[in-house]
Amino acid sequence: MRPDWPTRLGQALLFGAWVSGLAFLVWWFDQWLESVDNPNPNPNPLIYQTEGGGIEVVLKRNRAGHYVASGRINGEPVRFMIDTGATHVALPLDLARRLRLPLGPAETYQTANGPTRAWPTRLERLEIGSLVMQGVRASVLPNLTDEVLLGMSVLKSLELIQRSDTLILRRPPPASTR
Repeated sequence: MRPDWPTRLGQALLFGAWVSGLAFLVWWFDQWLESVDNPNPNPNPLIYQTEGGGIEVVLKRNRAGHYVASGRINGEPVRFMIDTGATHVALPLDLARRLRLPLGPAETYQTANGPTRAWPTRLERLEIGSLVMQGVRASVLPNLTDEVLLGMSVLKSLELIQRSDTLILRRPPPASTR
């Protein structure tokens, strides 16, 4: 054994400690950014007490002032952004391909960014917490980011109540049980 072996071992351990520490900091910062961008990773469903019951999901606003929540489309995890200006649920083309959604003929839609080409489709199942919708009309846009815009094709069937930095999505009980 050479006399400089303990020195090299100490240097290797010190280097490993620095790498581990930096990796931990990167992981922690990534988790922090995710929690700030999406303060609703698991929307808390509440059953509120009315005649026949109903379901509500409470969302917190993110640092940009948007309401973002994790959910599922056809069983696959997605991240929704509430968008009352969107006519339908709007999802990116890459996600539609991954979900193997059938696309209708291309149409020209007017968006906030001007006219764009989009394909109509229908989602078998959309979930946010305990809110479950079936047969939801949606649009597939080629230039959309990773977030799915939760538009009026879903929101029109819900009551939306905004208080301070909280948005409550409430599905009232069915009319027949009132």
